[in-house]
Amino acid sequence: MKQLLCAFAALTLLASCHKDASTAYSWEKDLHHRLLCDFKRTQDEVKEYIQKYIPDVTDEQMAQWDATGALEWMELDGQKLYFKNAAPNLFRIDSACIAIKQKEEGTALSKYQKVDSVNVPQVMQEAGKHPQHLAAPKHMRITYTLTVDADAVPAGETLRCWLPYPRSDHQRQTDVKFISASEPQYTFSDPACAHSTLYMEKKAVAGQPTVFQETFEYTSSGQYFGLADAMILPYDTTTDLYKEYTAEREKHIIFTPRLRQLADSLTAGLTTPLQKARALFLWVDRTFPWASAREYSTLDNIPMYVVQSRHGDCGQVSLLFITLCRICGIPAHFQSGFMTHPGAWNLHDWSEIYFEGVGWVPVDQSFGVPPYARSEAERLFFLGGIDSWRLIVNSDYGKDLSPQKQYPRSETVDFQRGEVEWQGGNLYFDQWSYDMDITYME
Repeated sequence: MKQLLCAFAALTLLASCHKDASTAYSWEKDLHHRLLCDFKRTQDEVKEYIQKYIPDVTDEQMAQWDATGALEWMELDGQKLYFKNAAPNLFRIDSACIAIKQKEEGTALSKYQKVDSVNVPQVMQEAGKHPQHLAAPKHMRITYTLTVDADAVPAGETLRCWLPYPRSDHQRQTDVKFISASEPQYTFSDPACAHSTLYMEKKAVAGQPTVFQETFEYTSSGQYFGLADAMILPYDTTTDLYKEYTAEREKHIIFTPRLRQLADSLTAGLTTPLQKARALFLWVDRTFPWASAREYSTLDNIPMYVVQSRHGDCGQVSLLFITLCRICGIPAHFQSGFMTHPGAWNLHDWSEIYFEGVGWVPVDQSFGVPPYARSEAERLFFLGGIDSWRLIVNSDYGKDLSPQKQYPRSETVDFQRGEVEWQGGNLYFDQWSYDMDITYME
């Protein structure tokens, strides 16, 4: 806890929510609330879930999983509380538990994997015919809705809302067209902003939820480079691009001794950037299973959290991959938004890495080596390739919103679900909900 508070000490300098100094904003109180939203399960609740698969589970087994971190918990307000998804995560993290669940339920491709098992070969086949290696475009219309709970703020107070909006500055995302917004006045962020937003304001009405909504269209294309060492030139290490994207960045891209040691050992004897990137990609894929994630704002250093906890979600493993790449002298940056696969849309994060002579190429570390792969090229598709079902919102992490937000964001790292605040403070995720309706127009 102490490390987390120190990491966010600067945020406590924010102005008071009201004139009374006793109600001044405190990151310590804010963080405590965020942790209580994440850590809300009792041991009995966790045990009840586990008993669905292991009816005779013992307290001794529970204690072992506690000790190894397979069950994630924290002591808050003098009580031992488990992460809200600790029990389902156990059957994603612990090898013995994974086997038990698979024996009972079997294994099958997820909905998005079924979609990609068709899309990925199509992208690979068509991309070579396009000068930018693009393929299989998908045109979509999206209506995105953010709903603030009734009476979350006093009636008459103005709510400020930032909604995610498709970037118009990336070759994979074209034909961006604004259709409508719920409010007559709205503002788009400058294309140079790392987080692409549509900003609106609305006054709260007593007893009624406050709804913000936008509708837009865009085209998303898959991309595949078919990378080979012969395509890649030596880096020009004097360029601004190289210097910026191989450098450390506050909090989550830090070259710790542990990460330096890992990068060096994983790439020992390898001589080309592609060989090194491949080694890092495959190691992260086989070492860190996907698991439901704590809110990023509660974590001090996300890549180190992944290494220590031995699991991570899409953004967490992407930040680990990016950091290892930068340590190895491979330019890399964060990219995120949504996966928009039919029947399986969700928040999603990935990355891009830069090869001299080729340019920026996509890497989806979380999708990793797909289980439907039928060849070595398909196994490595997501190292230099990406499917067609994306909504790109962010080109980096943790940058300022436009217009600037007064209080710390609910998501201080990523920006996907949206952000809401009023003059009295930020509205956290437990005070509003979001939804996305996608119409596929291809």
